[in-house]
Amino acid sequence: MAEECGRHQGATSWSRARELARGLGERRGCAAVDLPLERALGGRSAEDLKALVGLPAFDASAMDGYAVAGPAPWRLTGTQLAGTPVAGLSLTAGEAVEIATGARVPKGTESVLPYEQAEVVDGWVSGEAPPGRHVRWSGEETAPGETVLEAGAEVTPAVLGLAASLGHDTLPVRLPTVEVLVTGDEITADGLPGEGAVRDAIGPLLPGVVTWAGGRPVRIRHLGDAQDDLHEALIGSEADVVVVCGSSSKGPADHLRAVLAGLGTNVLVDGVACRPGHPQLLAHTEETVFVGLPGNPNAALVASLTLLVPLLAGMVGRDEATLGLGRAPLVGEVRGRNTGQTRLVAVRVVDGRAEPVGHDRPGSLRGAALAQAYAVVPPEGPGTDVELLRLPGS
Repeated sequence: MAEECGRHQGATSWSRARELARGLGERRGCAAVDLPLERALGGRSAEDLKALVGLPAFDASAMDGYAVAGPAPWRLTGTQLAGTPVAGLSLTAGEAVEIATGARVPKGTESVLPYEQAEVVDGWVSGEAPPGRHVRWSGEETAPGETVLEAGAEVTPAVLGLAASLGHDTLPVRLPTVEVLVTGDEITADGLPGEGAVRDAIGPLLPGVVTWAGGRPVRIRHLGDAQDDLHEALIGSEADVVVVCGSSSKGPADHLRAVLAGLGTNVLVDGVACRPGHPQLLAHTEETVFVGLPGNPNAALVASLTLLVPLLAGMVGRDEATLGLGRAPLVGEVRGRNTGQTRLVAVRVVDGRAEPVGHDRPGSLRGAALAQAYAVVPPEGPGTDVELLRLPGS
């Protein structure tokens, strides 16, 4: 999992690398797919969301009480529960039915009198019931055929619930598929690592990053360091984006460059002038985009926010502003170990200032777990304030 192996010649600046990733994503886009609601979360709607039924779909009681018609008092004539038909049931002036919240009101209902405001004596109901009160009238919230969300909206849990309430079982969404390959003979996927082994932290990390950015993780595979295995995995993938972790540096077990060259890919980024996360790759064929991330977990997270997140955001049309937290003064002095490189420093925002949390070595996610953002410290230093790059989940 070697990551810091010396500076790569011709490394792309951090800001330029993000621009290239975003631009590639925007050019490629993502085909719309019609997915069941339970699989559409996190995508971007490919079409306007329209109401197939009105909300409410029928005149319904908004309270437990009595549906009434005309002035008080009202003679109690029956009971109406939610989910039961009202065929033939109607009210005329001076009549009432006991009714449950959500039940369809009988024809002729003028209002609903809540239990707590009603008095019932010998089958007669009395109380104050202003016309129209406590009835959800058909279509008053949303009319059938009305557009409630425009294309491009993020599919959140609330959107899924709304779509279901409007009669939808599926949604057309843009949701690029992402396969993750974690490489290294020393990697173990579960349990306590043995002698010379390392527990995989990137496999559990990346699906959440992918989902947050607007993609759909379809598979995580663990590979050894054999070049042939990596080649077979890349040519066999059907995902829109393939992320390779741990083979993007220039060590003896780092074969990603050779494999990509053999596939005839167009390489846009080969190394990024930042710490951590220097060994990064961005390449593509006509069918697939390949993102190479370092093998150290914190470096991989920085690299995923540098290349993978802007790429996916561009593919689905996510607003770039949602990936940041604005700017803030950086507390304390941050010294770079290498000139000409952008530093990404894990911070929390306290009283409008970015405070480093520490524990941000390339191999440790402790700092990122404590932080809200990475402070982007340019090569020339932080200046009066720094850009804040949002951490997924913050």
